Amino acid sequence: MAVRATISRFPIDADAQESSGIPWGITVAPFASKDENGRAPTYGSDGHLLPRCENCWAYFNTYCELDQWAWTCSLCGTLNGLTSQAIARYSLPQSCPEMMSSFIDLELPVEGLEAAIQARPVYVAAVDLSSSEEFLELTKSALLAALEALGPGSLFGLATFSHKFGLYDVQGPVPVVKNVFIPPEADSTLSMELEDVMPLLQFLAPVDSCKDRIASALETLRPATSWERPSGGGQAIDGVLIGGRGFGVAMESLFNYLGSEYGNTFALARVFAFLSGPPDFGAGQLDTRRYGEQYASKGEDADRALLPEQTPFYKELAAVAVQAGVCVDIFAVTNEYTDLASLKFLSIESGGSLFLYSNTDDSTLPQDMYRMLSRPYAFGCILRLRTSSEFKPGHSFGHFFPDPQYENVQHIICCDSFATYAYDFDFANNTGFSKHTLEPPVIQIAFQYTVVVPHEELAEPGGNSDNRSMFSLKRRLRIRTLQYTASQNISELYDSVDPEVVLSLLVHKVILASLEEGVREGRMLLHDWLVILTAQYNDAYKLVQYKNGNASIAQVDVAFSQCPQLQTLPRLVFALLRNPLLRFHEEGVHPDFRIYLQCLFSALEPSSLHRAVYPVLTSYSTPDKQAYPRHSLSRAALITSGSPIFFLDAFTTLIVFYSSTADPSLPFPPPHDCQLRTTINRLKQERSITPKLMFIRGGQDDATAFENYLIEEQDVDGSGFTSVMGFVSFLEEVTASVVEYMK
Repeated sequence: MAVRATISRFPIDADAQESSGIPWGITVAPFASKDENGRAPTYGSDGHLLPRCENCWAYFNTYCELDQWAWTCSLCGTLNGLTSQAIARYSLPQSCPEMMSSFIDLELPVEGLEAAIQARPVYVAAVDLSSSEEFLELTKSALLAALEALGPGSLFGLATFSHKFGLYDVQGPVPVVKNVFIPPEADSTLSMELEDVMPLLQFLAPVDSCKDRIASALETLRPATSWERPSGGGQAIDGVLIGGRGFGVAMESLFNYLGSEYGNTFALARVFAFLSGPPDFGAGQLDTRRYGEQYASKGEDADRALLPEQTPFYKELAAVAVQAGVCVDIFAVTNEYTDLASLKFLSIESGGSLFLYSNTDDSTLPQDMYRMLSRPYAFGCILRLRTSSEFKPGHSFGHFFPDPQYENVQHIICCDSFATYAYDFDFANNTGFSKHTLEPPVIQIAFQYTVVVPHEELAEPGGNSDNRSMFSLKRRLRIRTLQYTASQNISELYDSVDPEVVLSLLVHKVILASLEEGVREGRMLLHDWLVILTAQYNDAYKLVQYKNGNASIAQVDVAFSQCPQLQTLPRLVFALLRNPLLRFHEEGVHPDFRIYLQCLFSALEPSSLHRAVYPVLTSYSTPDKQAYPRHSLSRAALITSGSPIFFLDAFTTLIVFYSSTADPSLPFPPPHDCQLRTTINRLKQERSITPKLMFIRGGQDDATAFENYLIEEQDVDGSGFTSVMGFVSFLEEVTASVVEYMK
């Protein structure tokens, strides 16, 4: 469990928080195997015996005061009695993880004897047949990669959708598909239950014994041609031809189908939805005419209109998926408007992922599929944050389903080691943290989760082969308790800033503002935040002298020269304003791409998000020798460094760029056994998604892809503010705004 705070020394009170201008909060990656310093948790058993506070329900931890008969809660100060069982347990402190470490992972008892039966993970692929041959070939490759990644004991189901919904039986000698027609009306459901079409256990095939048959079934997938579609699928409504992609009905039916066996046959089901365009048939169909020329003619703000969902259908369907224990991953392979703003809830609320690929030619879908299924994940997770009584959680951000009853409790259907969530804090009262108290601020994060592990019983020689592939469930409770200090002055607070975590919270807040008020509002929020921070920093350090009551531009320190921890923030804000996440519709940003970035950025841990917003540019004198570890993103940096080779890491893209003046004797592309290649391979392995790797030779190849990342000399236009040129001009504009603010 990795936890990082925006400020490691908390503000002393609400006035200090307000005057600092720094967001106060944390990011949490609960299923990360180690903490932010690389330390693993202390493991143990009997998590259900861990004492809890009678007042705030926090768990006993190393920061609690313990005497012979009682313990004092480190969060709320309540004195709690100990049971005779706990007294005996704590008489041998070296045997208790909670006495040895503030980061523990404890086994919980799994109820019932059917744990081994439930432990069969279920995976269902739902493939769009209202598509092209190229789309289906890519999907087949992805699913073949998935089959290689799935563990023994897994069950796999293959379904298809177009104007009809198909279920494959792959357990016989020949794959058989049974179809049921999807009604074209927007308010109707399937005419019969899927259980009546095919019993669920006939549909879900064991991967161990049926892998070849599943592969054979995949080869039978063909696009649904227009002449196959019913008359309802070819009728024009308002002059627009309706297609036959009944995605909404397919998903709703599938969740109900799987949900009937939730807890009996399986404890987690993952649905992989492969989409080649917008749902346009039956319940859940979307009107894609809201994108493009039609909006311009209505005089509506496209940046505001295309971000909210157009129907509550998929948000309501996400709740059905959560109830059924189903995690949904959406793989959209399309360059046409698909309205991901409406569809995204299926994945983000069920703990799944949303992937967008603009074409089939250079898509990394098979690699992403394999990578996603190869890494460990937890499911049925409950995340709970508690704080000491002086402060409290404000907003929570991330891909989860909030508990309808309890505050600060999030349900996560599926969670891997990369999944990151964020919280911001507010003071609970006007007192804040006392300067003289011995009780520092404390945060406790409890993460209850289930994992599937190989059956502990060793298979006997000649025993039942099914038992060898059986897996069992392990329920665990991971607890991290962190103690912080309060800053005594503004300098201490500023010196404790973590810019990457500040960026994470800013991204969450501007996404929220964009969704509620539009992109323009999100940009203004970000710009105003930097102006206010700069003004408050200058005021705190008494850097601005007033003449005749007015501040002078020449005196404003917009580079934060007195505080190294703040110096990267103007660049990060500038880069975020340049990012497609916050650029305008008229600048050519596709609304689906913006939604994809929102979903991606809001789940990234801070260091990855930093790369995605402001890429890391490194230079090499040869493929085996690094020259400089970091450059600013400008042509001037390239020229002044004099290095022949540059490596740019933009998280989703990796680019190796050879300068046009590079010595022709340098090998291009870099050889596979060089240091640069080793670095590239390591980064690719560590990444949650598969980055695209490009090699560009300056002066010979088209360098546009590389030059587009050199943002510090590019325009920042259409911000609603004065049009400015490059980073230097941006700082000048911020300076002028600071002077205006300080008047």
